[in-house]
Amino acid sequence: MLISMKPNATTEEIEKICEKIRELGFTPHVIPGAQRVAIGITGNPGPIDPQHFAHFTGIAEMIPVSKPYKLVSREVKPEDTVIHFENASIGGEEIAIIAGPCAVESREQILETACAVKEAGAKFLRGGAFKPRTSPYSFQGLKEEGLKLLAEAREKTGLYIVTEAKDVQTLPMVEEYADIIQIGARNMQNFSLLEAAGKASKPVLLKRGMWATITELFMAAEYILSQGNYKVILCERGIRTFETLTRNTLDLGAVTVIKQLSHLPVIVDPSHGIGIAASVPPLAKAAISAGADGVMIEVHPQPSKALSDGPQSIGFQSFFTLMKELKKIARVVNRKIT
Repeated sequence: MLISMKPNATTEEIEKICEKIRELGFTPHVIPGAQRVAIGITGNPGPIDPQHFAHFTGIAEMIPVSKPYKLVSREVKPEDTVIHFENASIGGEEIAIIAGPCAVESREQILETACAVKEAGAKFLRGGAFKPRTSPYSFQGLKEEGLKLLAEAREKTGLYIVTEAKDVQTLPMVEEYADIIQIGARNMQNFSLLEAAGKASKPVLLKRGMWATITELFMAAEYILSQGNYKVILCERGIRTFETLTRNTLDLGAVTVIKQLSHLPVIVDPSHGIGIAASVPPLAKAAISAGADGVMIEVHPQPSKALSDGPQSIGFQSFFTLMKELKKIARVVNRKIT
C-alpha cells in the first residue's frame, strides 16, 4: 500500500502514521515528492486493511500497489529520482558521463586517464580496485591500494569515484573511498551484499545480471531500497544470448521499459554491452537517444596493454570525439552534458 499525504501534511501527522505501520509489524518508507509526501509500506504479506488508518489526519488517499517491486515502482513515486552531488547529478536534465579504465593498474595510468576524461567533460571516474574475474588467474585488482589511487585521482581532478564492492567483506572499505558503490552483474542477486548496500550511506549503482530479466533487476534494487538506501542507479550492461560475435547483447529496449515502470535513474554500459571498442561510440549515442540518464564508458591510455577488458576500451582521442557527439545528441533530446 501507498499512503499519499496532503500537500500541507505536518511532520507530526506523517510520524504518527509511521508509528502505526511499525505497530502493525511492517516497515514505513517516507518518500518525498514534488508536491506531497508518500509513505510506502513493506513487509506485509498481503493487502492491508485501509481501516487501520481511517482516523489519521493529513492523508489524501490510500493506493494499493500491484507491483512486487514496491519501492522501485512509479506507483509509489511517480516523479523521477535524481541523485545529487555537489556539482553533478544522475537523473533529471543532465546526462551523467562515467568514464575510466576497467581496472586501476598503476598510479600513472589512473591519474592520466582521470585528467583526460575530466578534460573531455566527464564528471565521474570509474575504475575497479576489486575485480571479480571469471578466471582466478586473471588480474584481480590492486584492492585497497587501488582505492587509494582513485582517491588521489579525485583529489587531483574533482571527479566522483565509481568503484565495485565484490562482496560484503569489501563493502565497508569501498564505501570509505567511493562516491558511488557499484554492484556488478555477477553480484546482482548476492542478497547479503544487496542488503548491506541498503544500509550504506553512499549511492549504489546496480548492474543488471547477464541472465537477469528486468523484473529481477527491479527486485534486486528493491532489496537495497527496503533497507533504507533510496539512492540507487540501475545499469543496463548487456545480457547473455545466443549471439557469439559480441560479448553480450545490449538491451536498449530495457531502458525504455525501466523508465516507464520505475522512478530510478538508469544508465547504460555499452562497453560491456558489446565488448568491441569500435561499437561502443554508436551504442553510447543510441543509449542517450533511448532515454538513458547516462553512460559508463571504459577508457584506457593504451587499450591494447590493458590488464582487463582491453578489447572493449577506447582511447583518449576516441573518447574526446564521442563526447562532442554525445553533447549534440543530448541537446536534440532536450537534455544536456555540462
